[in-house]
Amino acid sequence: MSTKGKAYIVGAYEHPTRKAPDKSLAQLHAEVAKGAIEDAGLTKDDVDGYFCAAGDTPGLGGLSMIDYMNLNLRHVDTTDTGGSSYLVHVGHAAEAIAAGRCNVALITLAGRPRSEGMATGTAPRAGNPNQPDLQFEFPYAPATANMYAMCAMRHMHEFGTTSEQLAWVKVAASHHAQHNEHAMLRDVVTVEDVVNSPMVTDPLHRLDCCVISDGGGALVVTRPEIAKSLKRPKVKIIGTGEAAKHQMAGHVDLTYTGGTKSGKAAFEEAGVTPKDIKYASIYDSFTITVVMQLEDLGFCERGKGGRFVSDGNLISGVGKLPFNTDGGGLCNNHPANRGGMTKVIEAVRQLRGEAHPKVQVKNCDVALAHGTGGSLGTRHCGSTVIMERE
Repeated sequence: MSTKGKAYIVGAYEHPTRKAPDKSLAQLHAEVAKGAIEDAGLTKDDVDGYFCAAGDTPGLGGLSMIDYMNLNLRHVDTTDTGGSSYLVHVGHAAEAIAAGRCNVALITLAGRPRSEGMATGTAPRAGNPNQPDLQFEFPYAPATANMYAMCAMRHMHEFGTTSEQLAWVKVAASHHAQHNEHAMLRDVVTVEDVVNSPMVTDPLHRLDCCVISDGGGALVVTRPEIAKSLKRPKVKIIGTGEAAKHQMAGHVDLTYTGGTKSGKAAFEEAGVTPKDIKYASIYDSFTITVVMQLEDLGFCERGKGGRFVSDGNLISGVGKLPFNTDGGGLCNNHPANRGGMTKVIEAVRQLRGEAHPKVQVKNCDVALAHGTGGSLGTRHCGSTVIMERE
């Protein structure tokens, strides 16, 4: 069953904080929920479906948050696919609405990794001792950063991608972040700044890596009839896709992501092609993440992502494909170490014409948001959402 046009995003809110030592995790969830519901012009009592990821909610996850926010619901979904969870939730919300399970779906994300002093990305994660992969991988200290560095090194080996090309992703993000008053890193950087920054894990430098921040965000998705009754710009969901990629029983290929399948599904449902996309929100945990996902989504040929992102091609008003006009995870924020939510929020801003005037894409009528959750070097889930301004 296609969900094209059967659900609309009517509310979007990004928490302005980047460090919240004085707020609890539950409080952050409640504050972003309130922001998105008010942005939609609805009330808490209108919400009858709730979506969150078990990994960034306290206590019993969704159950604890439903209780904390005093929600009266008909449908709950706590699917957790890491950083791509919130794009998956948009697709699942559209499915639930189309199936009559709920009318108004609330999706929330919140986290406090910065306040809690997490060495995110550079410290090995022990994980649950029952994980089937743990005994084979943990002895080799697989931190997030070095898992992505393996992909970058392989991409360089296979296709001749260079550190300078990767650096252009950060340069583009910084050009956008300078206009975002809430961005953690607002200074515009050059290719030389990136490649001369300290090496974190070869070949990724410090400026190739995303920030660590507290905060969060929320979305409200509704039936078309409700969306059309509200006094907000209408953002229609026209295509979604999700796909897991893992080590395939030993047939490992580090040069592509789950986006090859999730993107294909989303484009087919939407009935559009990459050439129709005016703006793209692409998960940017690292610069290599962006390059690989752009290839997998069909914006350029496989192996040519480095050349595609070079020379400002991702900068709004300059390049062919404006991306992450809020500064993205590389410069703006990466709440809870999960950047998928903010990708959808900025795409909604662009479609509404509410992005900062310096980065607003002209005639932005079709936008894409894509995220990945997990590790590109081992196992992850890619999710793609295509939206249209009505």
